[in-house]
Amino acid sequence: MGQSFADLYFYNPAMKFLELLGLAERQNDSLLCVGLDPDPARFPGRFKNDTSKIFDFCAGIVDATRDLAIAFKPQIAYFAAHRAEDQLEKLIAHIRKTAAFVPVILDAKRGDIGSTAELYAVEAFERYGADAVTLSPFMGKDSLEPYLKRHNKGAFLLCRTSNEGGGDLQAQRLASVIGQPMLYEYLAGLAQRAWNLNGQLGLVVGATYPAEIDKVRQLAPTLPLLIPGVGAQGGDAAATIKAGWRGSIDARGNRHTTAPVIVNSSRAILYASANDDFAAAARLEAIRTRDLLNGACHAAQAGR
Repeated sequence: MGQSFADLYFYNPAMKFLELLGLAERQNDSLLCVGLDPDPARFPGRFKNDTSKIFDFCAGIVDATRDLAIAFKPQIAYFAAHRAEDQLEKLIAHIRKTAAFVPVILDAKRGDIGSTAELYAVEAFERYGADAVTLSPFMGKDSLEPYLKRHNKGAFLLCRTSNEGGGDLQAQRLASVIGQPMLYEYLAGLAQRAWNLNGQLGLVVGATYPAEIDKVRQLAPTLPLLIPGVGAQGGDAAATIKAGWRGSIDARGNRHTTAPVIVNSSRAILYASANDDFAAAARLEAIRTRDLLNGACHAAQAGR
């Protein structure tokens, strides 16, 4: 068997996040983001409840899906809670070695200002070497600036999240703004224009709210959307793609994306099997989900 593209490609830390994302989409023909939320209580038999095996479990998932993913998204709390930050560092280094062109989005949801935000940026981009990070924008533009100083990195702002209580704030209307947009709508506009000085921003929008995905896409027509909620959370893949993805598919079946979506699935892939075949089962679930998303792109194009 000859060498694959992944075997020949070396990670270039100077490559901009969106360039890396586009490369992964083309090479893996995928919009699927594999979420890495390791819960030792749910690990398969030989790893079960063993926090020292977090890297081994996650590396097995990465190895099984590296040619199927547009991105990997480790959730930092699942590592930190088990004092496994060193295993997270090792895992991201492993991704660099075995899936070099697949970007890493560190799901940290940081939201602070000044020197604290600067240190969070150092943590995400220098300690862990992530390509992008999730952020809470509640404290405003200056809370984003330490991350945006690194022009090759990306940042995804929480916008319309998939949890039931997200609407407590995100769906409130702003009486002081012309047109009285909801907070998440106003945020989408800021991210598309005033805050997006270096073209680095994206938005987090939950798959459980396809109508809101469509609204965010109208307000932020070019930004990448990170969309959790497909899989165990019950989000509809076809509705998600129809609402958020913009692009075309040529006669050869090649997808040309103008407005990216990164559709995350975590538990459905990670825990597709409770046995020693967990990696093989994860691969089958990842293939199923990737193909479902790709089919939804064809359906979306046909319906427009």
